Amino acid sequence: MHPIFQLPNGIKFVHKQVDSPISHIGVLVNAGTRDEEEKDVGLAHFVEHTLFKGTEKRDARQIFRYIENLGGDMNASTSKEETYLHASFLTPDLKKITELLSDIFFNATFPEKELEKEKTIIIEEINYYKDTPTELIFDDFETLIFDQHPLGRNILGTKKGVKQLTRNHILNFIKNNYSADNVVISFVGATPLNRVKEIVSHYFGNVNLPENQRVRTPFQQYHPQTVKKNKNNSQAHLVMGNIAYSIQDDKKNHLLLLLSNLLGGQGSNTRLNMEIREKRGWAYSVESFYTPLSDSGLFTIYLGCDHSMVNKSIEVIHKEFKKLREKKLGEMQLHYAKKQFLGQLAISNEQKINEMLALGRSALFFDEIETLEEAIQAFEAITADQLLDVANEILLPDNFSYLSYQKD
Repeated sequence: MHPIFQLPNGIKFVHKQVDSPISHIGVLVNAGTRDEEEKDVGLAHFVEHTLFKGTEKRDARQIFRYIENLGGDMNASTSKEETYLHASFLTPDLKKITELLSDIFFNATFPEKELEKEKTIIIEEINYYKDTPTELIFDDFETLIFDQHPLGRNILGTKKGVKQLTRNHILNFIKNNYSADNVVISFVGATPLNRVKEIVSHYFGNVNLPENQRVRTPFQQYHPQTVKKNKNNSQAHLVMGNIAYSIQDDKKNHLLLLLSNLLGGQGSNTRLNMEIREKRGWAYSVESFYTPLSDSGLFTIYLGCDHSMVNKSIEVIHKEFKKLREKKLGEMQLHYAKKQFLGQLAISNEQKINEMLALGRSALFFDEIETLEEAIQAFEAITADQLLDVANEILLPDNFSYLSYQKD
């Protein structure tokens, strides 16, 4: 297992040494859209945007000028459950970059003028998503499937909601969610553990954070639904999906990841791509996704096709589901499914920023982190019987919800 360390104030720290001139460091917070008040939808994302708008000793322009003058890159993102701030940089600049991230994380001032400007930017981001059906349909589907639960809230929020957010909203959200046990510092780079730990402890380990007072309500009441929205797009868009395993169910996580990749993963020879695109020519894109969350999960399939082919494509998808429920994979089928997935996993880990974020996210939820070698062993040990069992738990037609954008 990969070790997790704890700073003096309770923040977790995870480190992996690799031979590279580029290093990556991130601050990962176990706080996202599901942790907002219902009336403040979009707040977690607003916090992420405005953290960069100035500190007690740097304004927004100075923050970005500082890192770019070092040849580095800094970014952030928000999900339903997490917020990430991270930087990529030349290894010798570790101390400078860590100080900068610490300044942003602990000393952001959220100036009113910058907040108003950022609201306009986020509203344009909302406009962009509304004009991008391949993005919007996933947000709408999560709202559908999670119904009135906080997991169904749109990450960006609404235009009206964003306009009413204030500095006090930000400060209260941070106070309620940015506790030490909700924060992980993750590092991947060439600098040895002891040196990184010394620097990270100096800049992140000596600031007291509020105690965790948050209580999350688990999602429990799933009811399959079918919704068709009239959209005058050139092609139809469909997302269909079912509730799946949480991140805590690590054994079944591996199984469903492999099954999802077999159905509609990154390769051109996935079952759905071969049947719907290559064999029939009905669609440009058909993909499957598995998103494990802290107390739930989501398995989805996306399809973009001609409006006349939506129902026929759904029939083909369910035929593939039926095959996986009724017949075990053969020995060579299972071998190549594993080989393809593990190759993609290794390629993804070559992008060290992905590895840094994956290590950090694991540290948010677990006391020990599976190494890449241990993950490979776990996938290699998967049996055809296990995949058959998961197919019969997840790929049940009556449990699927459907959302389509189609012309009437």
